Amino acid sequence: MNFPDTINAAGLGLATGLALIVAIGAQNAFVLRQGIRGEHVAAIVTICALSDAVLIAAGILGTGALIAAAPTAVVILRYVGAAFLVTYGIMAARRALNPQSLTAEGSSPKSGKRSLAAAITTVLALTWLNPHVYLDIALLGSIASAQGSGQEWWFGAGAILGSILWFASLGFGARFLKGFFSRPRSWQLLDGGIAVTMVALGAGLALGS
Repeated sequence: MNFPDTINAAGLGLATGLALIVAIGAQNAFVLRQGIRGEHVAAIVTICALSDAVLIAAGILGTGALIAAAPTAVVILRYVGAAFLVTYGIMAARRALNPQSLTAEGSSPKSGKRSLAAAITTVLALTWLNPHVYLDIALLGSIASAQGSGQEWWFGAGAILGSILWFASLGFGARFLKGFFSRPRSWQLLDGGIAVTMVALGAGLALGS
């Protein structure tokens, strides 16, 4: 095992995973809302992180099978993935230029408490019924396969770690972030960073680096 290559693969997985999930969206808004209200946070964070781990592993396994069966398709997928990354980056840049504040609907203490079953059902639906998540996982799988034999799982471990860190920070730190993310400027900075990361990753994937 080449230790520097392993660290690079894990670091790239961490950065890529965070770039894909750290964005304004229904799932993140729900986790933030639950965190602000302090309702079932541990269960919600665990479900999100475990779901991502399963999806990331499936993406890496699926891409490995695709390489063996149709190597040409992998090359095509690489360029499609690169185009998707750049497009995603451009969309993030547009959000940064026209930021909107994120509000956790129903965050008032006076609103009714959501049951654990209802919270779990909602977060599962937001995670598994979102078609974009499967594009993200296919993309992660294609980038993982480019890391070389034996390194794809370190890339996957980095991506899973990124997911755990993000959802734990968002859920458990939500009460401290409420004031910060109520300002459009905060999301502007976040989306700006995502835009730079995604475009750089897309260019690197297209160039085979």
